[in-house]
Amino acid sequence: MKHFGNRVEGLKIAYIGGGSRGWAWGLMSDLASCSDISGSVYLYDIDFNAAKDNEVIGNRYKKAPGVQSRWHYKAVKSMSAALTGADFVIISILPGTFDEMESDVHHPEKYGIYQPVGDTTGPGGIIRSLRTIPMFEEFARNIEKYCPKAWVINYTNPMTLCIRTLYRIFPGIKAFGCCHEVFGTQKVLAGVVKDKLGLEQEVDRSEIKVNVLAINHFTWLTSAKYRNVDIYPLYADMCEACKDTGYIGHQAPNWMERSMTSQGFNQERVKIDLFRRYGIIAAAGDRHLAEFCEGSWYLDSPQQVLDWDFRLTPVSWRKADLQKRLKRSKALLSGETPVRVNQTGEEGSHQIRAILGLCDLVTNVNMPNRGQIPNLPLDAVVETNAVFRHNEVTPVMAGNIPTSIYPLVTRIVGEQEIVNEAAAKRDLNLAFRAFCNDQLVRLPLDQARKLFDEMIENTKSYLSEYFA
Repeated sequence: MKHFGNRVEGLKIAYIGGGSRGWAWGLMSDLASCSDISGSVYLYDIDFNAAKDNEVIGNRYKKAPGVQSRWHYKAVKSMSAALTGADFVIISILPGTFDEMESDVHHPEKYGIYQPVGDTTGPGGIIRSLRTIPMFEEFARNIEKYCPKAWVINYTNPMTLCIRTLYRIFPGIKAFGCCHEVFGTQKVLAGVVKDKLGLEQEVDRSEIKVNVLAINHFTWLTSAKYRNVDIYPLYADMCEACKDTGYIGHQAPNWMERSMTSQGFNQERVKIDLFRRYGIIAAAGDRHLAEFCEGSWYLDSPQQVLDWDFRLTPVSWRKADLQKRLKRSKALLSGETPVRVNQTGEEGSHQIRAILGLCDLVTNVNMPNRGQIPNLPLDAVVETNAVFRHNEVTPVMAGNIPTSIYPLVTRIVGEQEIVNEAAAKRDLNLAFRAFCNDQLVRLPLDQARKLFDEMIENTKSYLSEYFA
């Protein structure tokens, strides 16, 4: 890596999960859009052929119209080859397959438990965590061995426990987790500002300045401003006006809503209801937020979900979407579909630039609590804003979790800490204690145990270390 004042060349980025048919393509486009950084991206994936396909696709960007920088992509067969000498490491994996996720999401439905996502909390999130954590232990050990000074950016869920594991195994790691849920809420607030202030032009989400706190996918905003305008009163007015109808405003549908248009759009009704309950702006999508609340509020039945104007996401949809992405991969490989240089709206490339000293950036990230949220446990992974500067990422002091939502947040933090300990000790009985305490598992103890054991059995091939 060489610095030339206003640009950096010769970067090495290691991509764990480099066969990705989504995140990897987005990163390729974002890197190609950056005129001040260039280098190589080493793609490692347990599916080497998928990584090899992405090598071809990534290298097509060298000749794409509008390309601003030159990147060389190389698929490698070992994690050590990807990590050795890396300046940055990006982790984006699916822990297991969609078959395991099908059990995570849908097996609990036999017991009356419904999950729109099932990757962070609820019974599905807990079982997914148990198979993910050993994988991240391996990543942490290899990063410590091959590139201990590298910055690590994680996109994998369950976000909190992935980051918690990296630091537990390698305390000196420089890692943070990225999630775009707050971005979506900023877009909602931008629409509210435009509506309530009668502005003619759209408001960009970057103009909405927010104080972020709590935990991933159950994130909250204790302040929100547009220039010198406090958004809170505007948002409160919107919530009262739209409590029965929901609010779409001027936001664009997200990636999933664009693919499920026949089922309608999220209308922020869970967000609105939570604000009316607690007076704090919830900053994630309704599908995620609902899972962190008592099951009777929004997830008592598929019909109740529809009544709240959001959607369950069947794993069958994800499997069908994967087939579409595989088809797109073939078209990109053959050149039938040309690669296009554009900015995705994700901030990974800007975070890299800021860490290299090429710009300053403030954005939300997931990192261990070092006091940025004083009334949550130290070392538990929390989500707040952080300041990105040359070779440093400094979490912003976000303040205490407000009293009104403190019981909700601390229950989840406690559950995640139990799962972290259970996975570290390979103790399924301890994991079950978290499972039966979960806000969605409203079952008698014997039924909760039966469900837990069945879900463990369904994903047992990825849990061998727990039975050693």
